[in-house]
Amino acid sequence: MNILPMSSNESENNSPEKSVHRLADHLFRHESGKMVSILTGIYGAQRLQMAEDVVQEALIRALKTWPFYGTPDKPTAWLLRTAKNLAIDQLRREKNFHQKQPEILAEMESTQSEASPIADDEGGVNDDQLRLMFVCSHPGLPQEAQSALALKVLCGFSPAEIAKAFLISEAAVSKRLTRARQRLQNDRIPFEIPTGSALPERLEGVLKILYLLFNEGYKASHGEEVVRAELCAEAIRLGVLLAAHPAGNRPRTHALLALMSLTAARLPSRTDSEGNLLRLEDQNRDLWDANLIQLGIRHLAKSSGGGELGEYHLQAGIAACHTLAHSDAATDWTRILTMYDRLMEFHPSPVIALNRAVAVSKVHGPEEGIRALEQSKNRERLENYHLLHAVMGELELKRGRNEIAAEHFRRALDLSETRPERVLIAKRLEDCLT
Repeated sequence: MNILPMSSNESENNSPEKSVHRLADHLFRHESGKMVSILTGIYGAQRLQMAEDVVQEALIRALKTWPFYGTPDKPTAWLLRTAKNLAIDQLRREKNFHQKQPEILAEMESTQSEASPIADDEGGVNDDQLRLMFVCSHPGLPQEAQSALALKVLCGFSPAEIAKAFLISEAAVSKRLTRARQRLQNDRIPFEIPTGSALPERLEGVLKILYLLFNEGYKASHGEEVVRAELCAEAIRLGVLLAAHPAGNRPRTHALLALMSLTAARLPSRTDSEGNLLRLEDQNRDLWDANLIQLGIRHLAKSSGGGELGEYHLQAGIAACHTLAHSDAATDWTRILTMYDRLMEFHPSPVIALNRAVAVSKVHGPEEGIRALEQSKNRERLENYHLLHAVMGELELKRGRNEIAAEHFRRALDLSETRPERVLIAKRLEDCLT
């Protein structure tokens, strides 16, 4: 038995307020999208802003009341019921609402039981989530606003997190969200899953949303943890949901699921026991998740149907090369470089060019890797991206140019916003100076 008194920090971390905040954050990440989907299914997409607001207000009320009255047995049901009550109150205040939409109040007031529809009607909730995903990818919304809106309403991303995902400012994110919500309200975009010729374009938008969500989990843009496994799991869950529906059962959906599963399989060894980030070559491959690897391989096989080849297929192929190699030395970098060359034809983004430069350095040496970076288009967009300078530091270190490498690592250290990345970069900086 521990007879030592808790430190003030330990006591604070175990306080009811802290416990409630942790639970509320978990519920917001995992359940807010479902609750917004349910409410949007009742009200329609034009009232998405109200659905977001009442879910947020319900969470605030939980933070104020649960520390004093205790956490309810079914916290998700409590949040949803509170959000519905808040919605009813708001709708009753709207002029002529009873004459315009009487069926909404009837439906809302008939669902105020303790039972959580999230648990009791999983199929219906799944359909609502799929509809909301497709609403966010509606062509009537500005293209740059679609992913931002989905990350906000489906996944609970903050504007700061969305800004990091897109390499833009928070102000730009706020403008995108405002435009998207106004368009939803003004155009009365239907809350439905598209069919026919409208489906392919809308599906592509949904896949991009899942891709961004997964990336934020695999490499968090800021905070004390570089890995947020719950976001990766949420992206895979939504992807499986999408692939199981006829509208989403397409080769590129399976390709994205393969990419996410094969990449997530490496999460158990991505950090050490203290949460410090490990480079791929330093990871214990015995810790990789065999079940996720098998899931990824199954979806990779399904993605080959229909003769379709796209960005997600190539990225999944690259992930398979890494994950199936028994050691770093056994990695087929030549094949990886070939796939990056093809990937640049589909999507010549600065980040992909950066990853390709790493593959070039593995095949042809660090000098060629640096040259590939210098010749890449839109490189200036990465000037404030910490991984550009981290890669440049690694390549210069391999060339034996320690002083130049140290300059890049210092720059990467200044730009990085996660503690584990800063720790790793600081260690690499020390290697330059010893």
